[in-house]
Amino acid sequence: MERHEFGAAVRQLRESTDAQALGLSGGRRRVRGLRREELGELAGMSADYVRRLEQGRSHPSAGVVNAISRALRVGRGEYERLCALAGYAAADGQVPTEVGPGATRLLERFSDTPMFVSDAAMNLVAVNNAFLALGHWDLTGGPWEWNVAWRTFCDPFEGFKQSSADATDHEAVLVARLRAAVLRYPADASLTALVDEMRTRSGLFDSLWRAPRPVAAYESSAAFVHPDGDAVTLVGNLLAIPGDDLAALMLTAAPGSADAARLAEIVAASGEPSIITVGRPGPG
Repeated sequence: MERHEFGAAVRQLRESTDAQALGLSGGRRRVRGLRREELGELAGMSADYVRRLEQGRSHPSAGVVNAISRALRVGRGEYERLCALAGYAAADGQVPTEVGPGATRLLERFSDTPMFVSDAAMNLVAVNNAFLALGHWDLTGGPWEWNVAWRTFCDPFEGFKQSSADATDHEAVLVARLRAAVLRYPADASLTALVDEMRTRSGLFDSLWRAPRPVAAYESSAAFVHPDGDAVTLVGNLLAIPGDDLAALMLTAAPGSADAARLAEIVAASGEPSIITVGRPGPG
């Protein structure tokens, strides 16, 4: 990447960082976020060097990238992005799985909407009980039973039905996200094993991996067959949570529809709202 792209990213993060959240005096400020002098002090470098970085006149070392990331207290996703812009692999190169405050707030505020949070490798890391109440996510005991892509291509749910068009969109999104994850986390052995196993097990996945379809939309519709035999049709919308490199999938029904009424019944029967940490990516 060009140096100015890294510099622009650092400047954007500096200007959007809350000084008081880092223990600095709020006071009356003429500029947004942190001053270059403040970032330099926190990161152990001069304000002039910060200026040269932001202007693309100096290339950072890996240590500088780490120091800036620590100083600004950026999330894992932003750290990975800064490393990539500077031309380095991240310190450990592992897919982050921590459910951060942003993901937690989403799950808390939409407790009556079936929702899950997944990592970059499409492993579910947290769900709400409204999602589990749909009853379609049966556990198979396999190493990737909580991985959306694996369950779609290699171990499909009996209670999850899609039209050909919706399935095409859904598959394109999953492949695109996994390809992006492999580029960002080349050292993650579990992710590599997942992709290799999927390419071996699923001819469809292997063909899409070699010749990906364009992503038309980050949403698709599906019928969820409840264990009682009734089905409810919901639309899933994928929302990025960039700071933690996570994504949330929200499942909703058309307002005023019979599906919306049925969904309300299912959620009401699921008990008090709660957030459940789930999944364990990779074999073993």
